[in-house]
Amino acid sequence: MTFNVAQDAAEAAPIPGALAGRTIGLGTDPAYEWRIVTLLTLGFGLVGLDRWVISALFPAMARDLNLNYQELGILVGSLGIAWGLFSIIGGGLSDRFGRRRVLIPAIVGFSLLSGVSGLAMGLTSLLAIRIIMGANEGAFCPVSFATVSEASRPTRRGMNLGITQSAFPLFGLALGPIIATQLLQVTSWRWAFVLVGVPGLIVAALLARIVREPPSIGARAHEHRAPPREVWRHRNVPLGMLALLCAMSGIFSLSAMVPSYLVDYLKLTTSEMGFVTSAIGFGGFFGQLALPALSDLIGRKPVAIGGFVAGTGLVYAFSQASTIPALFMLLFVACFCCFGLLGLLTGAVAAEAAPRGLVSSTTGIIVASGEIFGGGIAPVIAGAVAQHFGIQRTLTMALIGLAIGIVVSLFMRETAPRVLAGR
Repeated sequence: MTFNVAQDAAEAAPIPGALAGRTIGLGTDPAYEWRIVTLLTLGFGLVGLDRWVISALFPAMARDLNLNYQELGILVGSLGIAWGLFSIIGGGLSDRFGRRRVLIPAIVGFSLLSGVSGLAMGLTSLLAIRIIMGANEGAFCPVSFATVSEASRPTRRGMNLGITQSAFPLFGLALGPIIATQLLQVTSWRWAFVLVGVPGLIVAALLARIVREPPSIGARAHEHRAPPREVWRHRNVPLGMLALLCAMSGIFSLSAMVPSYLVDYLKLTTSEMGFVTSAIGFGGFFGQLALPALSDLIGRKPVAIGGFVAGTGLVYAFSQASTIPALFMLLFVACFCCFGLLGLLTGAVAAEAAPRGLVSSTTGIIVASGEIFGGGIAPVIAGAVAQHFGIQRTLTMALIGLAIGIVVSLFMRETAPRVLAGR
């Protein structure tokens, strides 16, 4: 049961046809594999940009809308909770009705809602917009991962899923603060939201022409899809949920609060804050490229354990640093580990734990746990901690989450095809 989703797709006989959405050579067509990886990498990068540009724009928004730290945590956390819930819903719907029927409307939806964020007049309207936006992004997430997994050869699965997910921190947390702070030099935060929403509509149009459906969807789907209860039989599903919760609580505590920590506690200027904060995205980008690909070679479990150990130590070191070069480098390497774990757990670990035909549902369940608790509740708690005990105390939350992740990852089962073949 461990690898049957991608293997079934790879072994499926090509079916003649010329229409978009056809099932032709999934897992055996390198040209389709790299087209899908490229477009969904761009798409997931735009998810990151639309989601995280709010953190860099927040100091300007706070002045206009009279918002505080706790309300920033609520905005970030509510989007995460909606993302988690709709990861389950979107993943299940796409396994039943097809990738295209969820993927395309979701990317159109969150792109439009990013622009609508610029029309918000207060916390209530902004909160409503961000919740609906999170629902669309949550639906997009597991379906995009399943589509990449099905298009990939098993020995490239970790690498391809890492490439796809690496664009999230690159666009959202590395380029995002730079883009946001530069846009604020020439326009308002409202127009900045509008401008970052446009590219998603272009990617949606291209995906509509290219995406193919797996053999588990269609007239004979019951022959290719396991019963939904099978999702819970693999040990790595509940362990992946717990481990992702730990990684995400660290990631989102850092991503949401570090800009304000740098400006308000360490007294950096806005441009210095933008530079240091970009380390989150650049480190995350390289981590999501490197750790999943490394796990193809040496295994999922040792990479998970090493990532949590290193991440815990590096976040502590960051909390003790004060100079700009040290802050940048420590934040870069800490997020290299944290986002690399995110890519590993929601990508290869989830896909290889999935029963036949339920890779999107399995990914959605694992993503939901991390988003609802790590990406949703943790930022709300971090915002309250910052408001009542000081912004510097939010780094403790990241440390606790990553330290617990060390213990959880010790119990994971190895699933990397190359490692199992060697045994």
